Amino acid sequence: MQESMNMEKGVDRGQGRSYRGVLARVGPGRDTWRWLGQQLFNRENPAMYFDPLLESINPLWAQRYIPARVEAIEAETHDSKTLTLRPARRWGGFRAGQHLNLEVEKDGRWYSRPFSLSCSPSHWEQDGTITVTIKKVADGEVTPWLLEHFEPGDVIGISRAYGEDHTPEPGRPMLFITGGSGITPVLSQLEAMADRHLRNPVTLLYFVRTDADVIGGRKLEALAERLPNLELRIVAAEQDPQNPDHLGPHHLQAVEGLTERDCFLCGPPGLMKHAQNLLADAGVPEEKVSSTLFAVGPGVVVTEDAGGTVHFSRSDITVESAGDRRLLEEAESAGLNPRYGCRMGICHQCSCRKTSGIVINQQTGQPSGYGEETIQLCINVPQGAVELDL
Repeated sequence: MQESMNMEKGVDRGQGRSYRGVLARVGPGRDTWRWLGQQLFNRENPAMYFDPLLESINPLWAQRYIPARVEAIEAETHDSKTLTLRPARRWGGFRAGQHLNLEVEKDGRWYSRPFSLSCSPSHWEQDGTITVTIKKVADGEVTPWLLEHFEPGDVIGISRAYGEDHTPEPGRPMLFITGGSGITPVLSQLEAMADRHLRNPVTLLYFVRTDADVIGGRKLEALAERLPNLELRIVAAEQDPQNPDHLGPHHLQAVEGLTERDCFLCGPPGLMKHAQNLLADAGVPEEKVSSTLFAVGPGVVVTEDAGGTVHFSRSDITVESAGDRRLLEEAESAGLNPRYGCRMGICHQCSCRKTSGIVINQQTGQPSGYGEETIQLCINVPQGAVELDL
């Protein structure tokens, strides 16, 4: 990008460079398209300039996000629904257990939130549709609005899929521990296993408050028929006299060959932390346990050295940070508009180049190196003077 800027300056100075020569140096294809978009419209994709016109003709032609038409909406529980979406053809597909961001405009402001895909990749491959299951967050800015305002025929923005595929390899035993809406990526993985006719021993421990809070109940029943080695245990905590306090050691003791199983956790932070401790106590190796978290945890207590001067070099803006706000919030308070997605360290859309200084990752408590590296704005705070390429 810097080279392109320098070349533009060269042309303006009349140094004998033609635009054809500049394009040849930039290279054909995508790089040329991005360069041209930056010069003419201040956008990497110049087609975005025509979005208002394109959207008025066909919303699926929009370029600033990947549009997806809402095909159907199915109620799961009193506070959750599954949206069947048909993305534009340029969407790249996904692997079981991955996530995407839903991009929505509300009251003139764009919001981006991460959600798990709740179907197997075969849905996309066979008929071009995907499903996303959304649970209402009572005090949330986005989920209540999503569940109340979208109808079949509406168009919503989505991101590319991201995240790891935790579907087990053929023959390897698996244990899933989920709670609430944490079941959604597991629905995708189990359905992918059924599509591949895998016969791995699989145990699913799914914890909910009451039977009325089960998400994907009909799909789970169908998967139990398709997966002969699936042991499905739905535990309604408020109705379980043996374990009113949720997950307990006796649940794990009933899992055959526990220490040999790959374990995947997804659910509320408290449940996941408790599950990790119980698995460790039961002798399950740490490397056999993986998890996905969709909530901003309390973070770690940062040392008293947190805070310092933050210089946004490209914008030539300097702010003083007390260390009580993450760098994304500091940038926004300074009037900048950095790209972000989940705001919780999952999607990496807020990744930024740190050119100098030390930052602390509030999810791990670990400090960075002093030199140049890529960091995530949404989970780091400064420790001393920091310079960012923003």
